[in-house]
Amino acid sequence: MRLRNTRLRTKVTALLLSLAALWSFAAWVTLREGVNLLWVAQLDSSVVGPSEPLLVELQRERRASMIQLGERSPRSRKELQDQRQRADRTKAEFETSARAGIVEWAVDDLGEKRLADMFAKLDDLASIRQSVDAGRVTRIEASAAYADVIDSVYRMYGAMATLDDKTLAGDIRTLMALSKAREILAREDALLAGALAQGRLDAEEHEQFTRTAGAWHIVAEQAASELPDADRAAYDKLIKGRSFTRLHDLETLLARQGSVVETIPFSAEQWKAATEQALTDFNGLVLGAGDRVVERATPVAVGVVVRLALAGGLGLIAVVASIVLSITTARALFAQLQKLRDAAHELSDERLPRVVERIGNGERVDVAVEAPPLQFGTGEIGQVGEAFNTVQETAIRIAAEQAALRQSIRDILISMARRTQGLVQRQLNVLDVMERRETDPVELEDLFRLDHLAVRTRRNAENLIVLSGSSPARTWRRSVPMVDVVRGALAEVEDYTRVSLMPMGDVVLVGRAVGDVVHLLAELIENAVSFSPPYTNVQVSGQLVANGYVVEIEDRGLGMKPEDLAAANERIANPPEFRITGATARLGLYVVSRLAARHQIQVVLKASPYGGTTVVVMLPQELVETGPVQPLEDEPLTSLPIRQTTATATRATATRVPATRQPARPASPQTGLTALPQRTAPPAADSEPAEEAAPAAPTPTGFTPSGLPFRVPQANLVPALREEAAPTPPSLIGPPPDEQDDDLRSPEEIRAMMQSLQSGNRRGRSAAEKLIQDHQSGDDA
Repeated sequence: MRLRNTRLRTKVTALLLSLAALWSFAAWVTLREGVNLLWVAQLDSSVVGPSEPLLVELQRERRASMIQLGERSPRSRKELQDQRQRADRTKAEFETSARAGIVEWAVDDLGEKRLADMFAKLDDLASIRQSVDAGRVTRIEASAAYADVIDSVYRMYGAMATLDDKTLAGDIRTLMALSKAREILAREDALLAGALAQGRLDAEEHEQFTRTAGAWHIVAEQAASELPDADRAAYDKLIKGRSFTRLHDLETLLARQGSVVETIPFSAEQWKAATEQALTDFNGLVLGAGDRVVERATPVAVGVVVRLALAGGLGLIAVVASIVLSITTARALFAQLQKLRDAAHELSDERLPRVVERIGNGERVDVAVEAPPLQFGTGEIGQVGEAFNTVQETAIRIAAEQAALRQSIRDILISMARRTQGLVQRQLNVLDVMERRETDPVELEDLFRLDHLAVRTRRNAENLIVLSGSSPARTWRRSVPMVDVVRGALAEVEDYTRVSLMPMGDVVLVGRAVGDVVHLLAELIENAVSFSPPYTNVQVSGQLVANGYVVEIEDRGLGMKPEDLAAANERIANPPEFRITGATARLGLYVVSRLAARHQIQVVLKASPYGGTTVVVMLPQELVETGPVQPLEDEPLTSLPIRQTTATATRATATRVPATRQPARPASPQTGLTALPQRTAPPAADSEPAEEAAPAAPTPTGFTPSGLPFRVPQANLVPALREEAAPTPPSLIGPPPDEQDDDLRSPEEIRAMMQSLQSGNRRGRSAAEKLIQDHQSGDDA
C-alpha cells in the first residue's frame, strides 16, 4: 500500500538505485576473486616466500642444538652460534616483510591471529636457546620446543590458503602437506644427529626415532596421493631414487636394533650424507610442484581479470546508459504530468469557480470556451489528457446545472417566504383588529399570544429570505431609539418574560439597519433563552464605545466548550455558503452571520463569568446616532412591535376586574406591527369622573389565566423615577368630539385624532379585503 502511494519520481529513483545495486553486486562478486587473488599474491610475496628460508634455518639450528646437547664440544658450540646468527638474520628479514601494513589488509581475522601467534613463538627462541646452552633440556625436549615454533609457521600457511578456486586451493594444501613431511624428516635427522654425536641412542630416543620415521612416510604418502599425475610421477621417482633408498636402508638398519642402541651401526657422516641429499631432493620436489601450481593458477587469474573487466566495464556502461535513458524518459514524463497537474489546478481553483459564479449571476457560459481541450499527444499521457478533457467538460456542465438548481431553490425559498410573509402580515392585521375590538381580558390575552406567535412565524419566514441571499421586506426610513429596537427583538422571542432589559442610553439606530438588527438580536436572545435553565434570566444591556455601540446578551446557562466557542465565532466571522444538505443544528448562526455581514456588524461569543455565554454585538459607528429622535406623523416610533414585557411584574389582587382598552397605537406602514395597547381598569359605579380618577387609578397587577403578566408601563419603578402621567386627551375622556370646539383642541388631541383616523382606514381596508376574499371563496365553492 505504501509503494502504491509513493511518488513517481521516487519510484524511478528506486528503480535506478536497484539497477546500480545489482551491478555493484555482480561487480563485487567478480572483483572479490580478483581481490582475493591479489591478496594471495601479496601474502605469498610478503609472508610465505620469506618464511621458507626461515624454516630451513630453524631446522638447521635445531640440528646443531641437538649435536651440541650430545657432544658439547667447542667445535659444535661454534657451529651452533654461527647457525643462530644466520637464523636471526633470516628471522629479522621475515618479520620486516610480514609486519608490512599491506599484509594487515590482505589477511582475515584468522590469518591475523595465527600471524600474531607465529611472531610470539619466534620470540620464544631466546628462552629455548638459553635452555640448550645451560643443558636444562634433553634432546627430545629441545626437539619438541623447536617443533612448536616451526609448527606455528605451518599453521600460518593454513590460514593463508584462501583462494576461491577449489582445484588450486587443494593443490596448495597438498604442497603444504609435502612440506610438512619434509619437516618431520628434518626432525628425524636432528634427533639422530644428536644421538650420533653422543654415540648412543637410549630407549626413549629410539622410540621417538621410530615414530618420526614412520610419520614422515605416512604424511608424504597421503600428500602424494592428492598430487596431479605429473607431480605424482615425480614423487614416485624421488622415493625410488638413490638418496631415499639409502636413507630408507639406514632407517631400517637402526629400527632393527634393540630399544637401547649402545653403538649405532653407521657413522654420523653416512647419516648426514643420506639425509642432506634426501632433504634437498624433497625440497626440490616441493618447489617444482609449487611452480606448476603457479602455472595452473595463471589462467585462473586471467579469467578473473577478464570477468572483472566484463562485469565492471561493460556492466558499468550498461548501467550508465540505463540511468541516462531513465532520467530523460522520466523528465519528459514528469513535464507532461506537471502540465496536466497545472491544468487540473487551474480548472479547480480558477476556471470552475469563475464559471459557477457567472452561472450564479445568470450569465450564459460556453463550455468550449471556458474549458478548452488539452493537447498531450496520442500516447498514454495523451489518453489521460483526453480523459481529463471529458472530466472538466462534465464538471463544468454539472457545476452549471448545480448552480442553476441552487438558484432555483433560492427562488423557491424566497417565493415561499414572501408568500408566508404576506399571509402572516395579513394575520397580524386581523389580530390587530380583533385586539382593538375585544374587551374580555381572557380573550385579549389569547389574542396577544396569537399575535406573538405570528410575529415569530414572520421571523422564521425572514430566515428563509436571509439564507437565500435576499433582504427582508421590513425597512424604516427614519432612525429608531435603540431601546425600541431591543424591545422589538424581545417581541419575537418565545420566552420573553425571562429577559431583563437594562438601560440602553439615548442612542438611535439608523433606519436602514433597524429590521436586520431586530432580527439579529432576536435570534441571539432566543438562543440565549433556549440554552439556559428556565429559572434563570437573560440580561440585555447596551452602551456607547469608541467604535460604535455594543449590545451584550448574557445568559447563565451551562456555557460552551472553548472549541465550540471558537467554531461558532469562526462561522459568524467567515460564514460558509449555505447548503440545503448541510447541518441545521446551527441554522441560527448562518442567519446571524448573514445579517452581521450585511452591515459590517461584529458578533463575538465568549464565556460569561457567571458560567454561561455572553454575546457581544458591535454596531459600527455609522449605524448609530446619539440623542432622541422626533417621530414623524407618517412613521411613529411606536411602529416597532414593542411590548413592555418585564418578568417581574407585581402580582394582582385575587379578584380580577374586567379591563377596558384604550385605542391601540396605529400600525407602521412599513411593518404592519402594532404596539402593545395599554389596558386600564374600568371605573366602578360610584367612582369619580374619568378625568379625575384616571391618574389616581390603582395599577392592575397579577397574571392572566393563560400565565402572561399584565403589561403596565412603569409598574416596577419607584415613585421618584416615574414620569408624570400625561393628561388624558379630552378627546378620549371628555364629551364627544362633535360637541367640542375645534379651536380648543391641543396638538396632542389632533395627533390622536389623526392616528385614530388612520387606524380606522386600515381596519376598513382590512375588512373590505376580507369580505372580498370571503366572496371569492364562496364563488369557488
